[in-house]
Amino acid sequence: MEFPNNNNDNNNQAMSDSSSPQRKMGRGKIEIKRIENTTNRQVTFCKRRNGLLKKAYELSVLCDAEVALIVFSTRGRLYEYANNSVKATIERYKKACSDTTGAGSTSEANAQYYQQEAAKLRAQISNLRNNNRQMMGETLAGLNARDLKNLEGKLERGISRIRSKKNELLFAEIDYMQKREVDLHSNNQLLRAKIAESERNQEQQQHNMNVMVSSYENTSEHNNQFDSRAFFQVTGLQPHYPPHDHIPLQLV
Repeated sequence: MEFPNNNNDNNNQAMSDSSSPQRKMGRGKIEIKRIENTTNRQVTFCKRRNGLLKKAYELSVLCDAEVALIVFSTRGRLYEYANNSVKATIERYKKACSDTTGAGSTSEANAQYYQQEAAKLRAQISNLRNNNRQMMGETLAGLNARDLKNLEGKLERGISRIRSKKNELLFAEIDYMQKREVDLHSNNQLLRAKIAESERNQEQQQHNMNVMVSSYENTSEHNNQFDSRAFFQVTGLQPHYPPHDHIPLQLV
């Protein structure tokens, strides 16, 4: 990029610096205010404009930044610089601004939406609490006859549903108990049959044992019997024989 020659501007600036009251001697600070002298103002504009263009160029090269510079003079003359394109940079700027604005608008919309939803929820909670108190017979002062009638109808319908549910549960429990009774009766009959069968088996075993014992006793008694005709009684033979004399023995 080429910049205009600043020799004339430097000469004019040197002349203006010597005559302008805005400059102080040495390294004094420049008082920033509008230059009243038209010639001096034009000279300062040219010098500062060229310096600004140079700084923009250096910034884009050194920092790899996208730079666009637009300057209008007092007479309306346009001076611009862009390392890419002024229009492209302006479009990028518009898009960035719209994105930022859109994000802000979205955040505001979300905040407003959540505030509205929170207000609705608070109102619903308040209504539910009020209805619950009315169901309990509280806070009835603000109700008229029609409201009280509607509340009475709600309570009656609620009680009817509660009773219906209670009866349903009772019938289900009764049915379960009846089935349980049938099952217990069947189990009782089965146990009785098993007990009777066990008793019969024990009686049969006892009868068999008695039969075996009786048979054993009969067999033993039969074996112990003898024929009396085959033997003589000793006592019966004794009278037919004379008794023997007992001879005493003498010791010599």
